[in-house]
Amino acid sequence: MVPPPPPQVQGYEKVELVWPGKTTEVERVSLPFQTIERVNEVSRSAGGQARLRDGGELPDWWPEGWRNKLIWGDNKYVLSSLLNEFAGKVDLIYIDPPFATGADFSYEVKVGRSQLTKAPSAIEEIAYRDTWKAGLSSYLPMLADRLFLMRELLAKSGTIYIHIGKNVSHLVRALCDDVFGIDNLANEITWKRTYGRGDGAQGAKHHGRVTESILIYRSPSATWNPQYRPYTEDEIAETFKYTDDSTGERYQLVPVDGPGGGAKGNPHYEFLGVTGYWRYSRETMQRLYDQGDIVLSSTGKSLRRKRYLKDVAGKAVVDLWDDVFRVSPTAKERVNFPTQKSLALLRRIIATSSRPGDLVADFFLGSGTTVTAAEALDRRWIGVDLGRFAVHTTRKRMLDSPDCRPFEVLNLGRYERSHWQGADVGEQIGEYYDFIVQLYGATRIQGFNHLHGIKDGRMVHVGATDAPVTADELELAISECAEGSTLALDVLGWEWEMGLNPSRKDELAHFYEVDVHLLNIPREVMDQKAVAAGDIHFFELSVVELRHEQDDRGLVVEIESFTPAVDEYMAKKVGGAIARWSDWIDYWSIDFDYDGETFVNSWQSYRTRQDPSLSLISDPHRYDAPGRKTVVVKVIDIFGNDTTRELTVEVE
Repeated sequence: MVPPPPPQVQGYEKVELVWPGKTTEVERVSLPFQTIERVNEVSRSAGGQARLRDGGELPDWWPEGWRNKLIWGDNKYVLSSLLNEFAGKVDLIYIDPPFATGADFSYEVKVGRSQLTKAPSAIEEIAYRDTWKAGLSSYLPMLADRLFLMRELLAKSGTIYIHIGKNVSHLVRALCDDVFGIDNLANEITWKRTYGRGDGAQGAKHHGRVTESILIYRSPSATWNPQYRPYTEDEIAETFKYTDDSTGERYQLVPVDGPGGGAKGNPHYEFLGVTGYWRYSRETMQRLYDQGDIVLSSTGKSLRRKRYLKDVAGKAVVDLWDDVFRVSPTAKERVNFPTQKSLALLRRIIATSSRPGDLVADFFLGSGTTVTAAEALDRRWIGVDLGRFAVHTTRKRMLDSPDCRPFEVLNLGRYERSHWQGADVGEQIGEYYDFIVQLYGATRIQGFNHLHGIKDGRMVHVGATDAPVTADELELAISECAEGSTLALDVLGWEWEMGLNPSRKDELAHFYEVDVHLLNIPREVMDQKAVAAGDIHFFELSVVELRHEQDDRGLVVEIESFTPAVDEYMAKKVGGAIARWSDWIDYWSIDFDYDGETFVNSWQSYRTRQDPSLSLISDPHRYDAPGRKTVVVKVIDIFGNDTTRELTVEVE
C-alpha cells in the first residue's frame, strides 16, 4: 500500500505528527531464518507437495511447499527479514501493539492442581511495558519503524487493522495517516470489549471505559466483504413492521426510487400513476407488482417494495462493534492471556478483508487468536512474537485446530546474535568474551585456548554466537580445565548440539574428574536496557531422562524424569504446587527420524485448559525400513522453555 502525496498546507509541506528525534530512516537488517520445528508434515509427494500428518489432503489453493509460519523474535528484525520474500505479498495485517493498557502482560500457568501467575521475562517486560514508561517519545518511534516495514509487506490491494486503546488512539491515528495516507483510512472502529461497566466503578472520576479503537487502512482495490449480524427481536419489530397475511412472513417497505436519478442512468417512466426515476426497468417493475411486491402508498404519490426478513443476510455491520466482546473467563477458547481477543472479533476482521488462500499476518501475536482464526477460515498465516510463551501457546492452539495444516516454528537465532555481536559488542571475539564473562559476574582470564573466565573458583567457557556448543567443544574445555588446579567448569551457551545430553556431559566430567555445569546464555543480553537494569540471569539446562522399548520395527518412548531450569525465586514461588516432576511439563513431542537439521514433530502430548492431563508414554511408532535411527525428544516446561534429548536406536 503506497500512501498518496501529503496534503499541502500554506506555509508547510505537510501536516504530520512529530516527536523528539523523529527520522524517516528505518533500520533494515535482513537475516536468514532458522527452522526450529516443522509440524503436521511427515511426507511429501514426488512433486514436493506437503501432506497432513493424518494423511488428509490439502486444499487446492494451498501453494506447493508452503508452510504457515510461527516466528519467535523481535518483530523489527523479523519484519525487515521477511521483506526479501514477502514484500508486497501480505493481504491482511492485524496488530494489537500495547501501550499503557494497565495490564502487566503476566500470564497464568497451571502448576499441578494450582494456578500460578507467571511474570514476563526481562526482555518481554522491557519490550511490552517498561519501554513505554519512557512515554510516547519511546512508543511512537518503535511503532513508526514497524508500521513503515509493514507498509512494504502489504500487497497493493492489502489492508491493515491497528488495534489500540483510547488513551493513545488519537496519536496512533495521526501516525498512521502519515505512514499509510489519510485517504486510505477506511474506518475507525469503536469496539466494545466488555458487557460490564469497565473501570468506572463507584467512586471513579470518569465514565466506565469499555471501548477501544481499531483503525482500518486499505487501498481502493483491497478486498472488502461486507459483514452482517442477525437482527435482534427488538430490531425485527422496529424494522420489519409488516406481516404478509398469506404467509406470515415479516417485511419492511423500502423505496424503489433510483439513487442519483437520471444522472445515474436510472429509467424514467410512469407506473401506477406515479412518475419518477426508478431502480428497475418497466418490465421488472411489472413483474414485482404482479408478485405483490410493489405497493402504492396510501397517498398514491409514492411506490415501495416489500423487503422480506427471510431474504436479508442480516443487519450490516457498521463502525460500532458491540457484539464481539473479549473472551470471558469461562470461554472454551480462553488461554489465560490477560489481553486475549476473541475469535469472533478476529473472524470478522479476516472475513471482511481477505479471501480463502490469502496471507494474513500478526506481528504482536500474543495468545495467537489471529492465526487461529486465519487457520479456521482457510487463510495462510504468519505470526510473530517476542515472548517464548506466546509462541508456545500458539503452537498448542494450532495443534488443537481441526485438520491443522503444516506450519513451521522459526527464529533468527544465531544470525540475530551475530548481527548483535558485530553491531553492539564489537566484531572482535575478545570483546564478545569480555562482555559475556562480565555479565556472568566472572573475571576475564587470558592464556587459555578454551577457557575465558573464572568465577568463585570455577572456570568459565563461553560458546560462540553463531554455532551451538558441541560435545567436542565441551570436551576440549573440560580437558583444558583438568590440566590446571581448578577442577570445576561452567559452560555458557546460546544453543547446544542435539547430541549433547546430560549423560554425555556426565561421562566427560567423570572421565576428566571435573565438576561441570551447563548454563544458557539468556537472550536478554542483547537488550541494552536489560543489561543496564541488571536483569540478566544464567540458568542451568533442564534435564530430561528417557527410556524406550523396541519391538521389531516398533518404538515407544517414555519420559522417566524431568528437572526444569528455573531460578530459585520461581522454584520457591511454585513451592508445594508441584506434586510430582511431571507437573513441570506442559508439552513434549518426538521426531522419530531426525535428519540432523530440522525437528519434525511426528507425535506430541500436551496440556490444555480443558484437558490438563499429559501422557508420558508415546504412541507406538513403526519404521518402514531397518537401520540406525536418530530420535529427538523436545520437552517444553510450563513457562515455555524447551529442552531436547537425543536417542539412537537400531531398527532391524
